[in-house]
Amino acid sequence: MTVSSDVSQVVIIGSGPAACTAAIYAARADLKPIMVTGYDQGGQLTTTPEVGNWPGALGDPSGFDLMNQMLEHVKALKVKLVYDIVTSVDFSAEVKRLTLSSGEVLATRAVIIATGARARYLGIDLEDKFKGKGVSACATCDGMFFRNKTVAVVGGGSVAFIEALFLSNLCSKVYLIHRREGFRAEQILVERVNEKVKEGKIELMLNTKVVSYLGDELLSGVELETKGERHQLALQGLFVAIGHSPATDIFKGQIELDEQGYIVIDPSTTPASATSVKGVFAAGDCASRGYHQAIVAAGAGCKAALDAEQYLMGIA
Repeated sequence: MTVSSDVSQVVIIGSGPAACTAAIYAARADLKPIMVTGYDQGGQLTTTPEVGNWPGALGDPSGFDLMNQMLEHVKALKVKLVYDIVTSVDFSAEVKRLTLSSGEVLATRAVIIATGARARYLGIDLEDKFKGKGVSACATCDGMFFRNKTVAVVGGGSVAFIEALFLSNLCSKVYLIHRREGFRAEQILVERVNEKVKEGKIELMLNTKVVSYLGDELLSGVELETKGERHQLALQGLFVAIGHSPATDIFKGQIELDEQGYIVIDPSTTPASATSVKGVFAAGDCASRGYHQAIVAAGAGCKAALDAEQYLMGIA
């Protein structure tokens, strides 16, 4: 184990939109930030084939290209990038310590956690092949590509119902596939979906699960199982809406997490990105259960950097 003799002002954990924005703001404040990128540089946005809702980014750039531009901006500001992962943390003292997989320990006065969250997928064969080619976990991000097409949403919670309602205004037909009879969604959403069912825009497929994907280069359908019977459904898009998993395991016992593992912050207070430990801030999907959008994560990264700056100045 190598312990750094220098105590940095701030270390940012992550390299997605929240982390990059935090690094940019921290660098411009002359905090000389260090960013530990993780193995998946750029975060989950890099897996998005086209981003059509990033302000000013005309031409629908790929998430990979957009994140490369952000990382180039970070590098241009001389942010120190550490291409490693944090395996454990110690937030018990004023100087925080982060242990990397290499064995090196970084010491810092402030930490910004921007480790993100990953959408849960079904985990069935060919899923990776069709991600971005018909299979998505974000209707807000990708729904426009399926205008006037037949799609399905998998899930039974409020997120799945919101996705189905959103897509019903774009697509010719939306199937809502749920493995159970009952739903966990809010009643008002159930009522709105039922209205769309009556209009023929949404069709419910209950006690049903997706067992395989169909298609060559692009998704052309799915194989389903309903009460033990197999059958196929032709469609052009499938949206998985069964939740997200925040990347926060290494912070258990160090800061407060909610029952789903998201970092607890209170955006209505100042500092808005503060965790339960002074000097530790969180931004992006690892601390957001409601919005999984790159633009929201970037804004949260900005707030975290400003909060960290004020903390280091003794203001917050």
